[in-house]
Amino acid sequence: MHNVGVSPPAPSSVSRAVRAIVCAGLLAGALDIGYVFVYFHRADPLAILRGIAAGLLGPGARQGGLGTAALGLACHFTIALGAAAVFYAASRKFAVLVRRPWVAGPLYGAVVWLVMNLVVLPLSANPPKSFPAPNWIPILVAHLTCVGLPIALVVARCAKVGTDSASSPDPQQA
Repeated sequence: MHNVGVSPPAPSSVSRAVRAIVCAGLLAGALDIGYVFVYFHRADPLAILRGIAAGLLGPGARQGGLGTAALGLACHFTIALGAAAVFYAASRKFAVLVRRPWVAGPLYGAVVWLVMNLVVLPLSANPPKSFPAPNWIPILVAHLTCVGLPIALVVARCAKVGTDSASSPDPQQA
């Protein structure tokens, strides 16, 4: 059976979306974890990563080794990629997100911070004891500047590239 009037997205738009999400997610993940390592410079970076893995494995993950730290890093980047995917999808519906990335980005970073603290972390295998955490201000700043803003800027940049190429004629359809 053939769906009339429904066509799959063009491969170029799909690859453009994947590229935007991957670039935005990897950049935000790297900036965020880098910020955390620098801000909490007295803490062992592997201990920080094992703490992230504790959200999946429970408090015992804090005694884990290099593999547990690697799992924490993978969890961190998975969340960053998810945040980028959600922003990208929202930007397809609400163009203001890519028209005003300098405003939308930090606002989105605050939303990510709230979702992490009010939904994700409480549902994790190692929920926090209080909200907000005692060190909440630097973590919020990281989400504003290292998560929301780079995601918005990268998606906005990719949207402009997509708009330019979408306005030029497709030689295969001529």
